[in-house]
Amino acid sequence: MTTREHDASVYEQVQSSPDFQELKRRFRSWTFPMTAAFLAWYLLYVVLSGWARDFMGTELFGNINIALIFGLLQFVSTFGIAWAYSRHAEKKLDPIADKLRHEVEERSE
Repeated sequence: MTTREHDASVYEQVQSSPDFQELKRRFRSWTFPMTAAFLAWYLLYVVLSGWARDFMGTELFGNINIALIFGLLQFVSTFGIAWAYSRHAEKKLDPIADKLRHEVEERSE
């Protein structure tokens, strides 16, 4: 068996392991719903900007209107999601990924 074939078999074994499947499940169970929520939030902003101009143009104070607030909240939500994902990854994904990495390193030696 060549080194390349050995490496491939190690990765195939890891990929079929319960830990790897759990890692994928945890990643997807957080990422897919959060992506859908963010896209819905962004689409709401776009739809309101296009079809509810009077509402979006409502001035809250001075020259600050609802559209500007919604636009700024897009940035806030993006950074909030990135922060939340880093916490999720640190607590739920990284321990399993580290365990799998060590297993691969041990098998590859």
